[in-house]
Amino acid sequence: MSYTVTDILRLEVAPSLGCTEPAAIALGAAAAASLIGNSKITKIEVWVDPNIYKNSLAVSIPGADGLCGIDLASALGALGGDPELGLEVLEPVDNDSLTKAKDLLKTGQVKVNLLADHQGLFIRTVVRAKNKTAESVVQNSHDSIISLSLNGKKITDNPLLTQQTDTTGKSRLQDLESWLKDLSLAQLYELVYDLTDDDINFLEKGVQYNLTLAEYGLKHGSGLGIGKMLDRLVRQRLLRKDMVLAAKILTASASDARMAGVKMPAMSSAGSGNHGLTATLPIWAVKDYLDCEKRCVLEAIGLSHIITAFVKAYTGRLSALCGCSIAAGAGAAAGISHMLGGNLNHISGAIKNLTEDLAGVICDGAKAGCSLKLSTAAGSAVQAALFALQGTQVHHTNGIIEALPEHTIKNIGAISTQGMIETERTILRIMMDKQLDAE
Repeated sequence: MSYTVTDILRLEVAPSLGCTEPAAIALGAAAAASLIGNSKITKIEVWVDPNIYKNSLAVSIPGADGLCGIDLASALGALGGDPELGLEVLEPVDNDSLTKAKDLLKTGQVKVNLLADHQGLFIRTVVRAKNKTAESVVQNSHDSIISLSLNGKKITDNPLLTQQTDTTGKSRLQDLESWLKDLSLAQLYELVYDLTDDDINFLEKGVQYNLTLAEYGLKHGSGLGIGKMLDRLVRQRLLRKDMVLAAKILTASASDARMAGVKMPAMSSAGSGNHGLTATLPIWAVKDYLDCEKRCVLEAIGLSHIITAFVKAYTGRLSALCGCSIAAGAGAAAGISHMLGGNLNHISGAIKNLTEDLAGVICDGAKAGCSLKLSTAAGSAVQAALFALQGTQVHHTNGIIEALPEHTIKNIGAISTQGMIETERTILRIMMDKQLDAE
């Protein structure tokens, strides 16, 4: 099956309220709870893969007064979420649902199970009430509910079952990823020129979502306050604001707000809100230093989303590598190169420069500290593009870098899916040990 750039945007780019992993957990719980009507929930049990577990441990949940946790995300979804809102499921959560969720946790009625050996994104939730047991399964992507059942009976006609499969059993997203892998960078780049006016408007809407987060984070110094701190250093003349630092400030500020659980949606990319911030905001910051029409800027953001999706097709939705750095960072570098007037060779060089710079950045879960990594990725993306346009490109004799960026990304995929398995286990073990020590 062949796809259009519009298909890519619709499948890979979507609003998400809060970190996408707790949101996905809340979505699964809300979907299951919707099957039992007004019956009082007495127990919730959830099973998650290691990456969902890792990315949900320490990140604040929107509407939860700065609290975090898989159990709380599940309880909030079941008691106050709206599954029809997808990854914005927690939008309706209020103080009443938060109180009920806390009470359910206090009585030990929410149990979390780690599926330590499971590969790929997976969340199974069972919600119990008197004489009723409902179950949901979220798999492959954060908002993909592939299974619902009530009292052991499968439900097949519920509108929440959004996952479509082909005759081979592949989901539409999996089929898209297979299709993307067969494309060259030149073919990916050509997709930019197929963007419709509706696509451009959609991309601009996504920018506005992410700018609103950035403005909040810069004003309030939310989370770790990296964006506000960088801005303060500029005001004190300890740093000088250029396009690199502007990109770092804008991107980090948005991450600060999002990781603090501010109740504002981000426009995500490839299943991650932080990917969405990294894929869009560095480009938006750089435009202020250029003579560039708005459509060109939004085309650059479209290219960024395309390249981000391409990289994620190889690395997987979640891994031990920081996708904000290596995937969305590569997307931003490509987009900035396009916006600077670069050609295919420059875009190729920017992707390889970024990869050589950030390939070793690990993902140790979603949390306030992610803002540091997004700041680094944003700055590196700008630098990678500037270097490429000045003729500096990492040579294919260097490490994992290949002559073609497509082959370089394949190497990143191999490292992510094969080489980082034990790293992933070690990271998770460290995080779980810390949690036990805290208890």
